[in-house]
Amino acid sequence: MARSGARSAARFDLPEVDAFTRTYWDAAAEGRLLLRRCRGEGCGAAHHYPREFCPYCWSEDVVWEPATGRATLYTWSVVHRNDLPPFGERVPYVAAVVDLAEGPRMMTEITDCPEPELRIGMPLAVHFRREGEGEGEGEGAGEGGGEGEGAGGRVAVPVFRPA
Repeated sequence: MARSGARSAARFDLPEVDAFTRTYWDAAAEGRLLLRRCRGEGCGAAHHYPREFCPYCWSEDVVWEPATGRATLYTWSVVHRNDLPPFGERVPYVAAVVDLAEGPRMMTEITDCPEPELRIGMPLAVHFRREGEGEGEGEGAGEGGGEGEGAGGRVAVPVFRPA
């Protein structure tokens, strides 16, 4: 535990959990991916990243809903250099944009797949990287967690791998 006044090393891979996003991060810690869906008249669009309003019709009548965790690969880039902690320890890694089955696009990372095997449109499935665990570990629910806390607690970040 850090002493009073001491600063821990900055982490750039962990979210800042606030009152609004806590639901999202708590679900991720349980191995569930959530989206926001608009209930505005004539809209009904799902969106990601979580916002308190619909980015399509501006309605504030939006709710959390579970996502299937299925996606297809839209595009990717292999990152060979990143000096921000802890990304430098992970290079090379695949930064990607995926199309979720529910419609929204999501920035993420592709794991457990060599870059030459990636293909546009390939089916993917979500799994969760838990802060402090290695690649491919911490998948699904359980195993402690559930806190959804920022840098001070365990956080599960949704990433994708081939289905």
